Amino acid sequence: MNALNPETPRPSDVRPASQGRQEVRCAVRFPLSLPVVLSSGEDEIAGLTRNVSASGVLFSLDEDLQVGLDVRFSMRMPRSVLGSPQDVLVHCTGRVVRCSTSHNEHLAAATIDDYRFAEQ
Repeated sequence: MNALNPETPRPSDVRPASQGRQEVRCAVRFPLSLPVVLSSGEDEIAGLTRNVSASGVLFSLDEDLQVGLDVRFSMRMPRSVLGSPQDVLVHCTGRVVRCSTSHNEHLAAATIDDYRFAEQ
């Protein structure tokens, strides 16, 4: 699968969420591996995106994050994904909503609560 053929939500993407509610993914996810640095207060952690949607991002990190943590991050979105003449730098703010660890890889899912495009 490539960035021009995004993963679309499937019935299997319905996941149990905390507090007895179901989480339904309703945004198209693009499987993009982009370098990113997450900031929270004075702390910074480098990682890669695993997939990106309009409402959130899944990160692969070297260390674990805390659910509920407010984060800031920037991503350089490829022009091929956006259909623009050049890559676009996007500054985002959000919060960590889910974390897991598998084979020494820390995954953290974060919402995108706000974003702005950097001036080019």
